[in-house]
Amino acid sequence: MKQVTIKDIAELAGVAKSTVSRYLNGGSVGKATREKLDRVIRETNYEPNQFAQSLKSKQTKMIGVIVPRLDSYAASRTMMGIDERLTERGYQMLVVNTAQQTEREIEQLYNLAKQKVAGIIWLGTTVTERHLEAIEAIQIPVLLIGQQHDNVHSLVYPDYEAAYALGTRFTEWGHRNVVYVGVSEADIAVGQNRRDGFLKAFFEAGAHVKLVQTTFKIEDAIPVGERLAKEVDSTSLIICATDNIALGVLKGLANQGISVPNDVSVSGFGGYDFTEVLHPSITTVHLPYRRTGAKSADMMLQLLHGDDVPMKTFTIFELKVRESVDNIK
Repeated sequence: MKQVTIKDIAELAGVAKSTVSRYLNGGSVGKATREKLDRVIRETNYEPNQFAQSLKSKQTKMIGVIVPRLDSYAASRTMMGIDERLTERGYQMLVVNTAQQTEREIEQLYNLAKQKVAGIIWLGTTVTERHLEAIEAIQIPVLLIGQQHDNVHSLVYPDYEAAYALGTRFTEWGHRNVVYVGVSEADIAVGQNRRDGFLKAFFEAGAHVKLVQTTFKIEDAIPVGERLAKEVDSTSLIICATDNIALGVLKGLANQGISVPNDVSVSGFGGYDFTEVLHPSITTVHLPYRRTGAKSADMMLQLLHGDDVPMKTFTIFELKVRESVDNIK
């Protein structure tokens, strides 16, 4: 017989999974909802798993935050927003770093739950079945930032839409021979959505796009820029999936004596602070990392209070058109 899960209980009772988790952990639940859950649990003979049973003691006013890298501009700005908002509301932030390792992400979901955090904000790079199993097991609210999944509350950047908007601007400026420097498809938001948004814009304009892959590290993008320096005669624009990649590509091009945007245009994505003060300043998409962090804290507290929170919430974006991309039309 199939084991009954929290998701099953929630569907049978017509409530959110977070409400079931709060009920099982002794949290505040309305009388009518409590009676309904009592009945469903009784009828299904539901028993929490052993790991969940170890979490019955009262949680702290601590919110766990899982980040893929501590040296990431996006992560640091997001954490600033989370910390500021949580402090205002009397909560504290407990940060754990996973060094972009999936195994460590899954391990930290369990570890944070064992430390009795009230909820977890997860700056994810990929969502696997094992992630979902961990989230099901720990029975506390989890909010995912930057990626999305139907079964996890997600605060998502409009990567595809922003990339399409910026790509459309570039086609309007006459760019038809383009190199896109991206990252692994394992990262859905950056590796797939950003790439696909740009590709749609350029394919609609009948442009030619060459795809190149690197990592998120600046030092790995430098040799990419050095190699692309040999192709500037047949390339008008190099689009980078992140501003860090753009910075590395700019350095690599400069190492080979290539001038931006005189010889070739370069764009980034993310809107990091340094993109405005460099020369040339970098054309990019600004994503509101700090504001998103604050929003994620608000959403987490709503989940803890039993409020209705959409499974998927989108942030905004803004195009930052600067010196690094020429209008060649």
